[in-house]
Amino acid sequence: MREVTEVPEKAAFAGGHALVVAVANYAQAPVLPPSVLNDAQDVVATLTSAAHCGYAPQNVKLLLDTQATLDAIRQELDALVARAQPSDTVLIFFSGHGARLGDESALVPVDCDMYRVAQTTLLQQEFSAALARIKAERLVVLIDACHAGSAASFKSAEAVLDLGFNEKSLSQLAQGTGRVIIASSRATEYSYALDGARNSLFTEHLLGALRGAARTHGDGLIRVFEVFNYVSEKVRQGMPDRQHPIFKASDLEDNFPVALDLGGVKRLDAKSTAAEGGKMWRQLEEILSDLYPAGPQDQELWLRAGGDISRLRLGGSGRASWFAALRTLRQGGGGAGINQNSLIGTASQDFPHHQELKNLASGS
Repeated sequence: MREVTEVPEKAAFAGGHALVVAVANYAQAPVLPPSVLNDAQDVVATLTSAAHCGYAPQNVKLLLDTQATLDAIRQELDALVARAQPSDTVLIFFSGHGARLGDESALVPVDCDMYRVAQTTLLQQEFSAALARIKAERLVVLIDACHAGSAASFKSAEAVLDLGFNEKSLSQLAQGTGRVIIASSRATEYSYALDGARNSLFTEHLLGALRGAARTHGDGLIRVFEVFNYVSEKVRQGMPDRQHPIFKASDLEDNFPVALDLGGVKRLDAKSTAAEGGKMWRQLEEILSDLYPAGPQDQELWLRAGGDISRLRLGGSGRASWFAALRTLRQGGGGAGINQNSLIGTASQDFPHHQELKNLASGS
């Protein structure tokens, strides 16, 4: 069947708010490549494009280089607290240096004084408190901190700035319902900006996702798991075994929309497709609960199908675990390498004569 699309006349992602911050030209920390500034400008352009994300321009604030002082960042976080409503979506993007102060991390503004780092950076504790005050029930923080997890330090004769952002701090930032933190790399890795590229590797693929390259539901929206799965897969392909974006969320019940997809383009047959798809997922849950009663980890099925068991919240009976795992998979989570087809295919290898699996395989 040929797919039919409908383009809305005036698409807009109502209730979308964003704060985009980038610093390259530090006075007292290593200067970063121009791609850092390009990252922020391109994120703003994509968010406010009617052909892409559909954010209202007045709801998107850009702090670039000398504008990105600690006071300015604080003021814009307060502005989000004041204007974002519970039903809104808030996206915060930071590109620049992170700093580690013992167990705590901080975002480094342009006016950081490396002799007074604790007093002149946005400490994780303060940042976390600011996020908690934002009333929006859907909040995504994207951190593309250059050398985000490296052991690099910037030293002078009298001071040391320990560059990086640890995962413990990311987890603490993610505390709260509907809070998601996506960082460009693991705590032991660099966040790469390739020579000659306009954008960092992470932001290049973030932009790709926001511009319609990610796989979506076809309902004119792009959701948080869809963004992360696309970015994670592409970054890992670009830097095999060297850079892995990470996802942190402590209480996430919904794979919520973060922007319009291609300006809000919808498939006219989306409802009927979704209904048929829902029936297939229920059948798959019944079959897998019978064949693998211990849950997704039974016979390492999830791993063999390309999934990451650490991305699942497992507990209770095997059937309960399957319900939770398939719900996560349906929303785009569970690991970048797993999907419905790979799961059915792997189970079919174990049970090649199972007729119901054969039926699902032919219909998926």
